[in-house]
Amino acid sequence: MRHSDPTGTRPRRGGRRGFRTPLMISVARDRMATLVGRAEEASRGGDPSRSRRYVELARRIGTRYNIRIPPMLKDQFCQGCSSFFQEGITVRTRLNAGRRTRTCLSCGRVRRVLVRGLAAPEEPRGLRTEGLPEPLAVSVDDGEELEEEEGPEDG
Repeated sequence: MRHSDPTGTRPRRGGRRGFRTPLMISVARDRMATLVGRAEEASRGGDPSRSRRYVELARRIGTRYNIRIPPMLKDQFCQGCSSFFQEGITVRTRLNAGRRTRTCLSCGRVRRVLVRGLAAPEEPRGLRTEGLPEPLAVSVDDGEELEEEEGPEDG
C-alpha cells in the first residue's frame, strides 16, 4: 500500500522510468559486439576466464537495455556458462538431418538449431530405392477372373 505524502515535500520523478532512446540502444548494441569480439581475442589468446567475463558483460548490457543479443553473436558462446566457443576445445558441433547440435564441453549444455539450406531427407532411412532394379510389371486382363487356389479340404 502506498502512503501519500500530505505535505507534498517528497520530490516527484520526472519522465518515464526506464525509457531508452534509440541512441542508447545503438550504443549498447555496438558495445555488445565489441565485448564479444574481445571475448574471441581473449579465448584465442588462451585466457578463458577473461573471455567468459566479456561475454557476461555483453549479456548484462542486453538485459539492462532490454535488447536481444543478435543471432550472429548468440551462436558464439554458451547460453549456460557464458564460455566462448572454440571448435574442439570448448564446443563439439554435429550435423544430423538438417540440425546443428552444439554441446558445450565446459557445462554440458546442448543447443539444437535447424540449419537452413540443408534439406531434411525426403524419405526415411533404409527405404532408399536408388540403384535397385525396377519392379516387374504384372498385368491382369479385365475380362478374366483370377482363380483362387483351393487347398485340400478337411473332411
